[in-house]
Amino acid sequence: MRAKIFEDRALRNKRGVFRDRVEAGSMLGLMLSTAYKNAHDSIVLAIPAGGAPVGLEIRRQLNIPLDLIIVRKIPIPGNPETGFGAVALEGSVYLNQEILSRLLLTRSQIEGHIALVRKDLENRNLRLRDGRPFPDLTGKTVILVDDGLASGYTMMASIHMVRDKGARKIAVAVPTAPLRSIETIESLVEEIYCANVRVVSSFAVAEAYKYWYDLCLEEVLELLHEL
Repeated sequence: MRAKIFEDRALRNKRGVFRDRVEAGSMLGLMLSTAYKNAHDSIVLAIPAGGAPVGLEIRRQLNIPLDLIIVRKIPIPGNPETGFGAVALEGSVYLNQEILSRLLLTRSQIEGHIALVRKDLENRNLRLRDGRPFPDLTGKTVILVDDGLASGYTMMASIHMVRDKGARKIAVAVPTAPLRSIETIESLVEEIYCANVRVVSSFAVAEAYKYWYDLCLEEVLELLHEL
């Protein structure tokens, strides 16, 4: 399987193309609308925190259900903005061996970081989803949303989680991503929607936004009250 990729070629390799996450979600919503407007056999699953406002705007435009998928990157010690892998809520771990080979962490240190992330996942699920059961994805199309791909490992964990839960089709929708990260996941999903594809050696999600900051869980909860 090789994903069909949708992008805005006018935005290729550009920086500062979105005012904020809401505008980014609006652009993705337009890209998705032809295939998914009022498609009630589909569901948007947003990755908090940054994916929540993007997913909410997509949900508004498509008029389909939305929920959160709780996954977390495993942060590099001393550099919390970058991860060396990701963990899904049900426990699956995906490690970036290329990055790990440069970090020289011991197995005990790696397991310690994974344990901390698992505890954080449980806390986030309780706070953001009230610990309620995950939606039934059997036979559904799932649109996985984040505010951007960096290494792609958090999205990879999300993809495997929803595939294991019976999703019929998976589309990834992100405002921005480096081409190398798109290539990391393109064999795992049917479609990838990315407005701002960048072919670069150095990449940061924030570079695509004019107004960028890290959302806290309280802000995500406020956004969810709009549902």
